[in-house]
Amino acid sequence: MQGNTVIPMEHGRQVDLLNCADEPIHIPGSVQPHGALLFFTLDGALEGWSANAPAMLGLALELGAPYAALALPPAALELLLDYVGPGDPDVTPSMVPVSIGGADFDCIVHAAFRRVVAEFEQRIVAADQVAQFAVRAHTSIDRLRRQKTIEGLLSSAVDQIREFTGFDRVMAYRFRPDDSGDVVAESRRADIVPYLGQRYPASDIPAQARRLYVLNTLRSIIDVNDTMVPLLGAPDALPLDMSHGVLRSVSPIHIEYLKNMGVGASMSVSIVINGRLWGLIACHHMARRLVPYSIRMAADVLAQVMASTIHSIESRLETGMIERSASTRTKLVEDLLLEDDPLETFGRFSDAILGATEAQAQLTSYYNKVQVRGDVPADLAEAIIASLPEGAHDLVAREKLDDWPEAIRERLGKWVGMLALPFDAPANGWCVLLRVEQIEQVAWGGRPEKTTAIGPLGARLTPRGSFDAWYETVRGHAHPWEATILANSRLTLAELVRVMTSRRTQTEATRAQLLAMLGHDLRDPLHSINMAGMVLEKGSAQPTLGKRIQSSTSRMQRMITQVLDMSRIDGGLGLGVALEPVNLTALVEDLIDEARLAYPTIPFQLACDEPAVVSADSGRMGQVLSNLLSNARHHGEIGKPVRVCVRVDGKEAVVEVFNAGEPIPPELVATLFNPFKRASLHNPRNRTGMGLGLYIAQQIVREHHGEIAYRHNGSEVVFAVRLPLLDQR
Repeated sequence: MQGNTVIPMEHGRQVDLLNCADEPIHIPGSVQPHGALLFFTLDGALEGWSANAPAMLGLALELGAPYAALALPPAALELLLDYVGPGDPDVTPSMVPVSIGGADFDCIVHAAFRRVVAEFEQRIVAADQVAQFAVRAHTSIDRLRRQKTIEGLLSSAVDQIREFTGFDRVMAYRFRPDDSGDVVAESRRADIVPYLGQRYPASDIPAQARRLYVLNTLRSIIDVNDTMVPLLGAPDALPLDMSHGVLRSVSPIHIEYLKNMGVGASMSVSIVINGRLWGLIACHHMARRLVPYSIRMAADVLAQVMASTIHSIESRLETGMIERSASTRTKLVEDLLLEDDPLETFGRFSDAILGATEAQAQLTSYYNKVQVRGDVPADLAEAIIASLPEGAHDLVAREKLDDWPEAIRERLGKWVGMLALPFDAPANGWCVLLRVEQIEQVAWGGRPEKTTAIGPLGARLTPRGSFDAWYETVRGHAHPWEATILANSRLTLAELVRVMTSRRTQTEATRAQLLAMLGHDLRDPLHSINMAGMVLEKGSAQPTLGKRIQSSTSRMQRMITQVLDMSRIDGGLGLGVALEPVNLTALVEDLIDEARLAYPTIPFQLACDEPAVVSADSGRMGQVLSNLLSNARHHGEIGKPVRVCVRVDGKEAVVEVFNAGEPIPPELVATLFNPFKRASLHNPRNRTGMGLGLYIAQQIVREHHGEIAYRHNGSEVVFAVRLPLLDQR
């Protein structure tokens, strides 16, 4: 070497259990032996070569020699001229066929990382045969472009690539969000084991390998039994980065991996979409195989066409989903602005919402009423709503059982996927979309973990020794929420919040006007009318007129009181109960006596009267019981008695009011305790009702730490109030 010192350019790093995941496979310091490599500085000075280059290329090599002085074929020198010299180096490789010493080579040149690399790969196929392959590859490209589905595209691709490359097996991998990959299409020799449908864990392609698959989309391994050839260079030279190289040697771990599969040679072609490794075409041969560079490039072009076609198909599907979601969103928002009941509106749009989000069930909650679309039990629906965070303002997404609060997991059954939109936080308004569990039997390509073994580089991670399918049943996972659906849902949520805020603002303004009118404009005139009625009743010859005036003003006063009570409740002020010991039985008896006097034609019965003392505000509790008696009188069957029972149940006092009647329809039961119920407004048997009585009664009972509930008992409607008994020890 005339005084030049050259040494092997090994990366000098041992692969073991600690560093297998970041093995420096881009600087292996060696090449596969079916070709030779020269590398130069950007100005064309020889900086190193593969150990087999002098013999294979018939060259006398010296460090620092200008490339033009080398005895290379003119076509190779002309190609090198395009890469050396001033200007930005071109990473894109170019190839020219050359002959050296009677042997055919493909000379591939590229520049990267401030070096120019020339690789000479042996070619054993004549140029005219390569040209025929190129024509067949062009036909394959046309076929692929005509595919309408991703499944059809991949199935056609593996057939086409196997046909013009001659590999024993060609597979198409499609990667999942967790980087594991499924074999979704396969073309193979009839006598070899199929891998179609198997999944391979993300660890099969470490992060640094994924980087190279994106950077250099085609990788060829000619013979797993080859001995790699070291690179030689100056003692102080940096390792040669071969990320874009053709002859780059192979990690011993990957060699062992291929041998475990019985593979003698392989080729992989990356499917890269928007800079992401979407999939991979993996080609296997059971013996040594060298596919000419031009044919491999045809496969690479095919993969680029596939990537473009897949991207178009996915974009078309995504656009359709966005359009459907936008159309549904616009109509939903318009109807919410016009309709009184959001639950009814969401119910009408359930099919469209489920279709746009690919969910299987929908729950809608508003003022603690839950509407269900799908086969979700009512009690589970309520529990799901209760599991949601209070005051949330963003989407709440759950995709697997472990995402849910532990207390509800056993009750979920198949409903493990959830996307919840908090469209009206003050009203506990939620639109919840549910997906069912995807029970999946995964056929892993061998157990999905690697084992420790003593390999060529000592103790390290060794690939799985068997690639027979190893099955695992995966449960507790729903199909993940797609990025497009999440983005559309956020847009929908923003629109829903805007429209519900607008509705609330309008409602508050109307309520303020109503309260102002009732509290100011009516109170004084009502007082005057009431006084006039009293005078008429005492001194007039027409006492009926006075009674009517008093009756009307009393009803109007009750309406004012109810609206003002509602205002206090909604304002968070509470009703201001003053608790003291109250004989509940005596209070009920007094109220029944008053009702008998006021409505002598209606039989009021005290069916049971166990002694019960509670801590209560007697006025407010009288308001609750009067409301229940009034409801029973208005809605019970004419001529049938209204029965009241006071009893003790454990540590609770229970007051039950019975009236004969049909069950309340299920759709109305859920709104019984809501304000301004449609069922109460314009009721011919209760013309002055505004639907506030039960709403206020429920709030009063809650402030007494009790509960009020409805049930139907045989032929009777029953409302029951439960209150804690007063401890009189």
